[in-house]
Amino acid sequence: MNVNIEHLSPQELSALIALANKRKKALAKRKPAAQTRAAVNKLLKSHGWTFEELYGKAGPKAAAPAAKKPRKAAAKRSGGKVPPKYRNPANPAETWTGRGRPPRWLAGELAAGRKLDEFLIQK
Repeated sequence: MNVNIEHLSPQELSALIALANKRKKALAKRKPAAQTRAAVNKLLKSHGWTFEELYGKAGPKAAAPAAKKPRKAAAKRSGGKVPPKYRNPANPAETWTGRGRPPRWLAGELAAGRKLDEFLIQK
């Protein structure tokens, strides 16, 4: 977390310091993670389970979760471009192939009660 304190007023700095001190006190009251894990393991054993059975391998020897990798781009289809199937009568330059979400002009017309067939491009 990066906080640019250069442009904070004295009141904002005091509020930030108070908030940081409050957080520091809350963290100091927490039991160490190893102690908490031991208590959880003891509870799980009393019920016949192990931590690993319920949650998988964890702890210092387990690898940290990998950073999310960017998704690979979807493979392009070689089917070619699809010709438009619907046309806006008010603006003939606006067309729609019938795939995906309808454009705003068509959604507005359909909401007004018109039928989709009215916008079909005649061949």
